[in-house]
Amino acid sequence: MKNIHLIIICLLATLKVFSQQQIPLNEKKYLDSLESILRKNTADTTKANVNFLLVDYWKYKDTAKSKSYLLKGKQLAQKYPYYNALSFFYEGQYYFNWNQAKASVAFKKAGEALATFPNRKAYGNQASSWFNYALMNKEKEGYEFITRIILDKAIPNAEKAGNKKLIAHFYTQLSTILMNNYQFAKAGSYNQKAIDLLEKESPGSTTLLFAYLNGISISCYENKAKQAIPLLKKAQGLLKPFPESLNYPLYYYNEALYYTTIAAFEKALASIDKGLVLAKKYNQHQLYQQFIFRKYDVYSRQKSYDKARQILMDIINEGTLTANINDKAEIYSELAKTNEHLQNYKEAYLWLNKSRSLKDSIQNSQTKLKINELETKYRTAQNQQKITTLQAQNKQSALNTKNERLYKWLLGSGCLLLLMILSFVVLNARNNRKLSEQKEINYQQQLRDLEQKQQLKVTKAMLDGEENERERVARDLHDGLGGMLAGVKIGLSGWTNNNASVSEDKDLHRIINQLDTSVGELRRIARNMVPETLLKFGLEVALKDLCEFYMRDGLHIAFEPFNIEKDIVLTVQLNIYRIVQELISNAIKHARATHIILQCSQNADTIFITIEDDGIGFNTEILDGKKGMGLDNLRNRIAFLKGRFEITSALNEGTTINIELNTNADR
Repeated sequence: MKNIHLIIICLLATLKVFSQQQIPLNEKKYLDSLESILRKNTADTTKANVNFLLVDYWKYKDTAKSKSYLLKGKQLAQKYPYYNALSFFYEGQYYFNWNQAKASVAFKKAGEALATFPNRKAYGNQASSWFNYALMNKEKEGYEFITRIILDKAIPNAEKAGNKKLIAHFYTQLSTILMNNYQFAKAGSYNQKAIDLLEKESPGSTTLLFAYLNGISISCYENKAKQAIPLLKKAQGLLKPFPESLNYPLYYYNEALYYTTIAAFEKALASIDKGLVLAKKYNQHQLYQQFIFRKYDVYSRQKSYDKARQILMDIINEGTLTANINDKAEIYSELAKTNEHLQNYKEAYLWLNKSRSLKDSIQNSQTKLKINELETKYRTAQNQQKITTLQAQNKQSALNTKNERLYKWLLGSGCLLLLMILSFVVLNARNNRKLSEQKEINYQQQLRDLEQKQQLKVTKAMLDGEENERERVARDLHDGLGGMLAGVKIGLSGWTNNNASVSEDKDLHRIINQLDTSVGELRRIARNMVPETLLKFGLEVALKDLCEFYMRDGLHIAFEPFNIEKDIVLTVQLNIYRIVQELISNAIKHARATHIILQCSQNADTIFITIEDDGIGFNTEILDGKKGMGLDNLRNRIAFLKGRFEITSALNEGTTINIELNTNADR
């Protein structure tokens, strides 16, 4: 029975440890990882989340650091509603161990605020918020309140989050509460469900470690020490690689419980001493007092009653374990038994009276509750009698209203029929109106389509006329003026050769060279106006020739063709050629580029053109509403080929233009 009494006292510490945002067993790696993220240039939301996790990490080891990270996290989270809601949860975590009132308010705010975010992370944090809120109100509301919160809020939200690890965590909480109420079979069942789930889903987690330790407690309180051994070894195996883990105190507590169960008292005291050192180091005040109470239990079993009595007096003076009235009554009772063993009968009688007084107070509270229940039942019986009287009166009125109901039913049926007819008329009128509106929309769409077709015809006629005029002017220049200039050059050269007296005249040779340059410039103009290579060899060769024509010292043009077909309609080829010609001309004239990359590819009926340069770039906003012959021609040709284009540029960063064209546009 002594073991069973100790369950009541140790439960609060166990629940408080399990309720934490659990830190991975490899704490150093975990801490280094979080601090590394803070040193990087990451998003504010990421930094806020990392600061919150560090609040949780430092809340036992260094409360000043914990508060510092809380303030930084809150500041970063202000602009982001989800993380602002999450900040309340970590505010509760900061206050968790030393100010339950403030922690309770913060956890409730977190649960309510996170409920507005329908995502998995929010569901998981909402589940933890409500459970921690219940735990902060355990003294006022009792274990039934915690159980209701777990079943109604914590587990449903954990299931919405799809977080099996969190679901298993709440199974351990139910297990602990059932254990406190002496329902060891059910407690073991829930704890085993948690272990089975975690060994599959999260085999190296802190949650699994707590499930193992919880299983050890259940086995020891049932005096089934053999069942505790494998769980103890598994817990030890998880902790062994991490000697600095703040979970070691709880491990030593359960190890001491096991050794006490098998009467290995010296080993139990050794485990208790190890746990006391670490619990003090990690500021685990509640668990520190649990170790002291565990030492009392060992001394009592060893019949070292003087030591046992002194420990109980220290516990009462310290006050942590006597905060709960049930625990206080049990400790007073243990002190009475210890004084009885020491034959201090007067003191034993004194502590026994105090224990009984507390238990009577508890019983009186329960009696008041039973009286309230009886009073409620009495009022319910009175109400039932009134209901019976009213039912008798209603039978008569029911007969009177039956005929009236029939009349109303007939009247209602007639009204309903009229309403249906009226509804049909209204719906029919509405449908006719919608049909008229749709016809009007279709008519307007047809007008827009006709207008677009007309615009395309005008654009095609304009482009065709432009090309025809180019061809005529080029032919006149090449065949007419070009031939005449070539004839003049030949005549001058022949005359010079026949007149030795002027053959060495430098001015004459300079004039002949200028005439030769003029003929070349004339041919270049004619070539630009009608790309002869395009007509003879197709688009790919013409574009390659165009790039080579523009290249010179200080300007390199790389042409990369992919899958360009030769059977593209000539007018389409000519328009594509003009578009590329305009793009290269602009890159040379305006961008002052030294390197240009031109990519042309074809996929079925679609041509893709990309041109990049390393020029001075420009602000693309200046193109909005801007008009110019070159830009208008470019837009017209792209629109004619039912294409689209986009320009990406910035000052001193070059320019990239992407164009997509349809080769079937003129068909």
